Amino acid sequence: MSMPPYKVIHGIWWFPLNSGQRVRMSSATTVSAGHDIRRRTARFETPALSNSLVQTFTSIGGFLAVTAAMYATAAISYWIALGLAPLAAGFLLRTFIIQHDCGHGAFFRSRRLNDTLGFVCSLLTLAPYLSWRRQHAGHHGVWNNLDRRNTGVDIYSTCLTLNEYRSLGPWQRRWYRFSRSSIIANIVVPPLVFLILFRFPYDMPSGWRRERLAIHLTNLALVALIGGAGLIFGFGRLAAIQLPIVALASIAGVWLFSVQHRSDHTVWARQNEWNIVTASLRGTTYLSLPPILQWFTGNIGLHHAHHLNPKIPNYRLQQCHDAVADLRDVPVVTLRSAFKAMFYVIWDEGQQRMVTFRTASLGEPA
Repeated sequence: MSMPPYKVIHGIWWFPLNSGQRVRMSSATTVSAGHDIRRRTARFETPALSNSLVQTFTSIGGFLAVTAAMYATAAISYWIALGLAPLAAGFLLRTFIIQHDCGHGAFFRSRRLNDTLGFVCSLLTLAPYLSWRRQHAGHHGVWNNLDRRNTGVDIYSTCLTLNEYRSLGPWQRRWYRFSRSSIIANIVVPPLVFLILFRFPYDMPSGWRRERLAIHLTNLALVALIGGAGLIFGFGRLAAIQLPIVALASIAGVWLFSVQHRSDHTVWARQNEWNIVTASLRGTTYLSLPPILQWFTGNIGLHHAHHLNPKIPNYRLQQCHDAVADLRDVPVVTLRSAFKAMFYVIWDEGQQRMVTFRTASLGEPA
């Protein structure tokens, strides 16, 4: 779905309406409207214990059940077991959504319960809970902000501007295109991040002592868990079963995250023009998925609602979206158009829209 660009002129946001007209909103109006919208979403923040427990049981329980079935059928045929890997990956992805909600303090009312379940989930998702939580919190403070892209907390939702890209040297440009290509960024890198990079605090400030220690403790717990499972099932079978699951889940998860922050109508803004409302409703997308995929992805397609109020549990995002009219007046990305969104990787400040590498090369000075 192609939308006209959302322009910022002299610090004022201009929003296209469905009729093709534009509504002028000053920064004061935007802030006032933002407080009103966020206030209307606040009633959906309270977690429901029964819903949280059911989701925990169906997600983690479903993952363990399908994984157990894979081990059982592997003795008959590994290919039959491998056929169950996408289903196990779906449950693992849903488990990661629970970890994500725990990190926002949104899954339970108790912080201790959130942190405990978040850590348990991390032993399955391989994403260290405390460090990932802090880095992700940083993402919520800088996404789609052109002046805060280089903080080190946001990789897949960041980008270069068109002028920055064109100012790169030939080899730098080739490397940037290679590292951001759909195959490398969305297929090759995600499993490496979860399997290897998450094992080290290489990108964390020295002051993050608690988060650094938590990574090492998580690794020790994983060594014990993997070592015990390897002794029971055999390390070869363990790798043959678990690695495809992790690879599929990480690829799906990273793809979801990246396309939720980029499309041809995603908005970026400078610091003095950035605010949470416009960044939520125009800087993230509403990814409309079929019901079964929305269930497995824990409603994360309602990303605009999540960014507007991260305290809303994932199982209440649809309810919030349906109740607050402003959340429905946003560009919709379908599953088909989401695959095209992977290619929008550069922000054209002149045109105020995301563009592809191909578009970025057109009209370039010789």
